[in-house]
Amino acid sequence: MWLRAVPMHLLRLALTILLGGLLGETLVRLAPGFGVDERELDSRLSNGSIEMLRQSHASERNILGYYRGYVTGLLHGDLGISTSLERPVAQLFAERLPATLRSVAVGVAGAWLFGFFLALPAAMVGWRRFDILATALSGLVLCLPAAVLGLGIVYAGGAASLAIALVVFPRVFQYARNILMQAGNRPHVLAAHARGLHPVRIVGRQILPNAAPLLFALTGISVSMAFGAAIPIEAICDYPGIGQLTWQAALSRDLPVLVNITLLIMIITLSANSVSDLLSKAFVRARI
Repeated sequence: MWLRAVPMHLLRLALTILLGGLLGETLVRLAPGFGVDERELDSRLSNGSIEMLRQSHASERNILGYYRGYVTGLLHGDLGISTSLERPVAQLFAERLPATLRSVAVGVAGAWLFGFFLALPAAMVGWRRFDILATALSGLVLCLPAAVLGLGIVYAGGAASLAIALVVFPRVFQYARNILMQAGNRPHVLAAHARGLHPVRIVGRQILPNAAPLLFALTGISVSMAFGAAIPIEAICDYPGIGQLTWQAALSRDLPVLVNITLLIMIITLSANSVSDLLSKAFVRARI
């Protein structure tokens, strides 16, 4: 049964998260300017105070030692202390993560509501002009960076979730359109059209069941895309979520926050892909 694959997925998820966290922490550690504290430029500080500031970052210079201590604390529920905000990282996440998850959930739902139902008639009905207009619209939105969309939404007085939906929508439309067109060109679907079956029945019984596994995979990918888009959008919109926290941590080189955000993004991305993979396998087995 497909449930037997769940422990293996969890094991792969844990190993990937641990390895990804180590690589992310290494990239942050090797980034230009790491370990430099802006407070060292304060002319009012004495040499002793500046030396104390430099010593406060000494524990972060050993990559393996720092990460080993981080994982040990993580197992005990301790995510560390933010060096820039001087607050527990777990507390910062508890305050900001719900807002980001809400925006991502609404953004993904809006992107699918608009993208999928725009792709369905474009791929199935065969309206050439509608297909051209829908493709042109998605291409136009795709050319706009997430930060530009976020800035436009700010001026329009909209929510961050609307900007996330606009970022994800073109990808959902293009991939869903291609998936549905491939499923609609299969021989048994063409034969159903030749027998004069109603188009709605063909879509519901022939096309969507065959396209469902790929659509499940697209759902997992769209969640990771939405979360990635939320970071610049929340930073531009000054929305109190994980994206704004990420921007602040990057500017201040806050290693404890950046490492935890790296792990958080990996957990959400891998979890969404794993769930979509399991649902796809369960759907395929149910049809056999």
